[in-house]
Amino acid sequence: MKIGITCYPTYGGSGIVATELGLELANRGHEIHFITYANPIRLDPGTPRIHYHEVEVSNYPLFQYPPYCLSLAGRMSDVAESYGLDLLHVHYAIPHSIAALLAQQMLENKRRLPFITTLHGTDITLVGGDPSYFGITKFSIERSNGITSISEDLRRHTVETFSVSNDIRVIYNFVNCETYKPGADPARRAEFAPNGEKLLIHLSNFRPVKRVHDCIRILAMARQHVHAKLLMVGDGPERGPAEHLAWRLGVQESVEFLGKRNHVERLICLADVLLMPSEMESFGLAALEAMACGVPPVTTRVGGVPELIRDGEDGFLCEVGNVEQQAARTIDLLTQPALHARISAAARNSAETRFSTERIIPLYEAYYEEVLRAART
Repeated sequence: MKIGITCYPTYGGSGIVATELGLELANRGHEIHFITYANPIRLDPGTPRIHYHEVEVSNYPLFQYPPYCLSLAGRMSDVAESYGLDLLHVHYAIPHSIAALLAQQMLENKRRLPFITTLHGTDITLVGGDPSYFGITKFSIERSNGITSISEDLRRHTVETFSVSNDIRVIYNFVNCETYKPGADPARRAEFAPNGEKLLIHLSNFRPVKRVHDCIRILAMARQHVHAKLLMVGDGPERGPAEHLAWRLGVQESVEFLGKRNHVERLICLADVLLMPSEMESFGLAALEAMACGVPPVTTRVGGVPELIRDGEDGFLCEVGNVEQQAARTIDLLTQPALHARISAAARNSAETRFSTERIIPLYEAYYEEVLRAART
């Protein structure tokens, strides 16, 4: 198939999933065309069967805000016609679904161009819930030829919030278990833990919903029982306040803020525990990537995370804001080798048997075929 993919090319879950999906589909022989305003953070344009089409937005003095949605729709239409795309797959409802709908209508006298919308979380829980965007979000969902959701919790939330009758197919996020796997390089680990410290890791876009301050507090509590350091991967508005908190708690020498990284698999496998204290996660991609690396996740019991993690089996689920509980689970993993080994092995097994690319990517391929068949009738 020839598939156009549009996503936000930034350091966020929806863009990462869309990029990884495109790469996996290309590896399986499909022709993939990324259409967005910048090269997605994890995309290597030199990959066979991967094409990148930049969306340029003109800044006319008349426009107070550049009309990205219109530029995107025009670019989608041009690429679809020029390269004979079979369908568009857009990630994050606003504005990508509306742009895809406009592109579809621009081409309706020439060819069919069905589009699939994948809902990722905040496009529904935050953006879609805003009164200014509620109507257009509902409209974009209802006019999509296919809709997928990354968790059953998000599917249910979408139906309840927008009262949509469309079928929403739940297709979980996935991980490439050949790329994300156990086996830390001792020399690389020693760069961060030169004295044999235990390593904690957190990955996010450092928005308030991620509760990055809780990671600093968990580290401070853990250090009362074991020598440990914390790797903070990513960037965003909460980075500065988190750095100040580390100083206030006296653990600044034990926290490394590494910024945005493209190859996070090279860092996750170095860690002993992943921290994900979010107050909302529609799935928890970082936790899945850690599980594939055999790194036990300590997370919060929110959104779709319980669909990913089985508490006490392949990770731990805690209550939002209960830093003491999260610290206790972290300390248990750092101080009880048998427990850590058991959770680590189970986490890796879950990633391989439930969320691997071999299991999930065929579900997308089958859904594409289903949508294309419906479009022909």
